[in-house]
Amino acid sequence: MSALRLERDGAVLRIAMARPERRNAFDAALIEELAAAFADVGDARAVLLTGDGPSFSAGADVEWMRSSVDLSFEENVADALRLRAMLDAIDGCPAPVVARVQGHALGGGCGLVACCDIVVAHPSALFAFSEVKLGIVPAVISPFALAKIGTSAARRWFVTGERFTADVALRIGLIHEVADDLDAAIENVLGALLSAGPDAARAAKNLARAAQSAEETAQLIAKHRTSTEGQEGLRAFLEKRKPNWS
Repeated sequence: MSALRLERDGAVLRIAMARPERRNAFDAALIEELAAAFADVGDARAVLLTGDGPSFSAGADVEWMRSSVDLSFEENVADALRLRAMLDAIDGCPAPVVARVQGHALGGGCGLVACCDIVVAHPSALFAFSEVKLGIVPAVISPFALAKIGTSAARRWFVTGERFTADVALRIGLIHEVADDLDAAIENVLGALLSAGPDAARAAKNLARAAQSAEETAQLIAKHRTSTEGQEGLRAFLEKRKPNWS
């Protein structure tokens, strides 16, 4: 039985974690399915990641954690690399990824949030890098979390494992918006993404993920200014009309 529900809605690919009875906690199957879903999003112009039920994701599934207790060092490394491959697939997804967060985003669930490009959370949502409470560390998710919140915030939230509110998550840069009406806020974000040039949005995401030299950025802007899409966008602006991708 699939742990995910995928739906193509026009130019938007909607991916829902469908384990509400487990608060969408990770197990091997969910990790594998998420990695596969984000590895091939086709020509989607935006991907929406959600979690069914009251929580976005409560992190690692208890039964999966129980089974990992007896793993050898080498088996633990392999297990961690499968989780990293899933996070890489989300972070490196060519289309912008939007997360809709309600309830809990704990441990690995917080790592999922860190991998997404745009995150909107309900005011009651709670977050935590909770690994230290189990005597372990948020090692696999750390590159993605540090890119979002920086070392100053990590030095508190990584080492205490405290739960923190959506307002704190907004302040430290883990999320981008807090909204009582999550669905309306998400639709506004998706509408903004769909108003952008499809190729430009993907290139802009890549630009935000990795620093580039002056020569590389000059080459990139020249490439897009002279492209069919860039020419259409510039001409539409000058002619005070909507571009043809709208």
